[in-house]
Amino acid sequence: MSSLPRTYLDLVKACDNFPYIDVARTPYAEAPDPVFYQFLLPGDPRPHGYLLPSTVAKMPWTADFAVSEPAARPRSVQLLDSSDGRDTARACNAALANVVQAATDAGVFATLARPRNEDFRVLGARYPTVKLRRAAAGLFGIACRGAHMTVYTRTSTGLKIWVPRRSAHLFTWPGKLDTTVAGGVRAEESPFECIIHEADEEASLPESFVREHAVPCGAVTYICKSEKTSGGELELMVPDILYVYDLEVGEDVVPKPHDDEVEAFYLWDVDQVKAALFRGEFKTNCASVMIDFFIRHGIITEDNEPDYLEILTRLHRPFSIPTSAA
Repeated sequence: MSSLPRTYLDLVKACDNFPYIDVARTPYAEAPDPVFYQFLLPGDPRPHGYLLPSTVAKMPWTADFAVSEPAARPRSVQLLDSSDGRDTARACNAALANVVQAATDAGVFATLARPRNEDFRVLGARYPTVKLRRAAAGLFGIACRGAHMTVYTRTSTGLKIWVPRRSAHLFTWPGKLDTTVAGGVRAEESPFECIIHEADEEASLPESFVREHAVPCGAVTYICKSEKTSGGELELMVPDILYVYDLEVGEDVVPKPHDDEVEAFYLWDVDQVKAALFRGEFKTNCASVMIDFFIRHGIITEDNEPDYLEILTRLHRPFSIPTSAA
């Protein structure tokens, strides 16, 4: 964000900052219009992601991929099924792992240097779990899943929210304010299971307590362009789905850092959180999650927010890639 946000809509736009264009047309487009390659899974004509031409040019593709010539329309990266249908998911996973490892070994993408070895699911695949290394998800433009839980308490002076500050050594968004508990959803887990282990790892909240009291509250969706603060290649198209949860706790419950990702937790009232939002202190997607929380709890309403409907719309952006097998 080049300047401090002045409105809640500014904060949402800073997160949902990929242009509102017809992404499905970009594999057919010509410069200076935005140009992407579509990423196709075996036996499925629906694009599951979009890659920049610069990514395609630098990726050390293996024989498991058919990459269209630059002059071809549409531009495509087709993942092939080396199993001839016997085990398509396994073939896809091996092919993706091999090409990402080759790119890592060659050092061609800064994002692959980040210490994230878990896999993300390729959403919408028509066969069992297809997965891709988390650090490579943005390169392929697949939809990524995250889970965020806001922990709050009601005091004699009003509602207060537990806000963590990210550790200064983190690869992405060091020192920024975050959602109380948050993490990327691994390929083989559900968003709620992600919240369970992240609540323990980041905030020392017991599993049994979180399982009993956490409340699922929907999802925030947006598409962003990767920037310097995300710690990798620039201008990638990154669609994100953040499953959101609330956890109301008593004043006796105090989140405490358990791993080295959180520097400290602050218990702030709504005005303090608002002030930090408009100082630009929050990680951009966490600002959107906080705004969603404010809407659901009646802090932001149609009566007090002139951009209310546009904010609602941009917190739930539709994607041009499938999120289910249907």
